[in-house]
Amino acid sequence: MLTTLRKAEYAELMILFFIQAAAMGIWFVPLGTIIDAHGLQAIKPFAFAASAVAAFISPLIFGAMADRHVPPAKVLRGLAIASAALMAIISTALNFNWNAWLVLGLIQIFYLAYAPMFSISTALVLARLDDAKKEFGPIRSMATLGWVCGAILISALNLDRSGLAGYLGAVVWLLVAAFTFFLPTLKVPASAEHLSWRERLGLDALTLLKDRNTRVVFITTTLFNIPLCAFYPYAPTHLHDLGFAHTSAWMSLGQVTEIIAMFSLGWLLLNWRLKWIFACGLGFGVARFALSAFNTENSLLLGITLHGASFVLVFITAQIYLDQQINPAWRSRAQALLTLMNGGVGNLIGYLGSGWWFDSCTKSSGTNWMIFWGGLSVTVAIVLGYFLTAFRGNTAPALRKLKT
Repeated sequence: MLTTLRKAEYAELMILFFIQAAAMGIWFVPLGTIIDAHGLQAIKPFAFAASAVAAFISPLIFGAMADRHVPPAKVLRGLAIASAALMAIISTALNFNWNAWLVLGLIQIFYLAYAPMFSISTALVLARLDDAKKEFGPIRSMATLGWVCGAILISALNLDRSGLAGYLGAVVWLLVAAFTFFLPTLKVPASAEHLSWRERLGLDALTLLKDRNTRVVFITTTLFNIPLCAFYPYAPTHLHDLGFAHTSAWMSLGQVTEIIAMFSLGWLLLNWRLKWIFACGLGFGVARFALSAFNTENSLLLGITLHGASFVLVFITAQIYLDQQINPAWRSRAQALLTLMNGGVGNLIGYLGSGWWFDSCTKSSGTNWMIFWGGLSVTVAIVLGYFLTAFRGNTAPALRKLKT
């Protein structure tokens, strides 16, 4: 049973995930349709790929800072304030029809602040848990609920195609910044004078890739993230083509299975081999895109719904795996490296590649959704085959020997 103090701390961690994910959902879910509504289709693939460029730069730097220099809550506070300011500026740029490439530049700067935040929050939360396998899923489900609330709020206010959505997001980011004053302070080393520039930039986290199983987990999530990048830019477009309004709200169907999977994850981690949890998540990914390829209202909605379970069983399992296998002193850097691999390598290839693939499947008569989603389904099936043949077990004891 949780003590009163532990319950209060749980509530703090849940609120953190909820409001941060709400801010993320307000920005990310309607981004594609907002760009379309303002006639900026030329920069759409690049606007989504901007997150990948940022993921190469800022997560490891700020992750190393949170591990070694500044308490994670303070790092998170500064990044949230910067995100709020930049989101308000981007909304102003959209509403006053600034140059498309200037808007893209502002989006890129925004992502430099945005990219490290969730990995830092995840590391902060995991550091406060007694048993991450049992406790992380229910807490992380609050992020899913926050994402859903953010998306539904956008649709409820009829902002699915409006630049005003960014002002709402800016307010929520300021709430995140204010809430960090209530978070527990984690200890960091008193001095960083002895660190090399490689360590200051977080590049020493690449050492984690020496272990085979951990390397396979990183590679699998990165490869899976490539076709996943087509989901948020083009599933709302597909919904719109089929006659759905309020696409942000319909996209939140994926969070239904995400919450179910989140609450089931503790049991799965205790009773299933990690290999089969990953395999199940990748299998849901194959089915998700295959269903979307049928190009009917029901099949598309069912495919969107499967997105959440697929996401949890692959990416959230990977986060918990790292927390269990990596020395706690490397916690923020390990999560930051996962962000770099997925949000950097995976997103850059995925967003630019899916943009090219979408253009290839789109003619004057419209988009061939069967070919578009079908090709992505085959891609995920290949990733599943790689993981099943490359992953050898559940443990990585050598990583416990790493020193700060």
